[in-house]
Amino acid sequence: MSEPRRGERVRETRETKITVSVDLDGSGEAAIATGVGFYDHLLTSLAHHSLIDIELNAVGDTEVDDHHTVEDVALALGGAISDALGDRAGITRFGAARVPMDESLAQCALDLSGRAYAVVDLPFRGDRMGQLSTQMLEHALISLAQASGATLHLEGKGRNDHHLAEAAFKALARALRMAVAPDPRRTGVASTKGSLPSAGGGA
Repeated sequence: MSEPRRGERVRETRETKITVSVDLDGSGEAAIATGVGFYDHLLTSLAHHSLIDIELNAVGDTEVDDHHTVEDVALALGGAISDALGDRAGITRFGAARVPMDESLAQCALDLSGRAYAVVDLPFRGDRMGQLSTQMLEHALISLAQASGATLHLEGKGRNDHHLAEAAFKALARALRMAVAPDPRRTGVASTKGSLPSAGGGA
């Protein structure tokens, strides 16, 4: 894997304009501005703990609500990750992590197979964390899995919504770090089929 593993996406609709770039072999640097403060915080944590550099800027109709911006950011970020993975040859492919934060605990299992599927179970107690609605957070994680071509299982428990959300994103980050890492013993893709789709399908 001598070639740089970088991906970029631009997503522009009547509701949002998003630019994002990622470097899978970075150091966890983040420059993120979505207009939704707590979302910025969670995505910065995702970058830091996955060691994936993320540069992301979004302008959206947050004066309406956070829905369009949160969803479109997740779709653009997932697409950039998929682009950076290319044919997914030589990656570990699977990742898993359990992360505590005080009373909260989250666990994540991830497969970068190109087969997009998500099961997210994060029982938040409130409706919002700052400007971010808890309902949209689950939707964002599902959108990220779909756009990146990942099978994602992410669940957690806790009494404090902030702690639960942070633990969930850190668990996702650690699993992602493991899954995108080069496997030194692997020369091709980690599939008996001999290929992995960049998004959708199965292997």
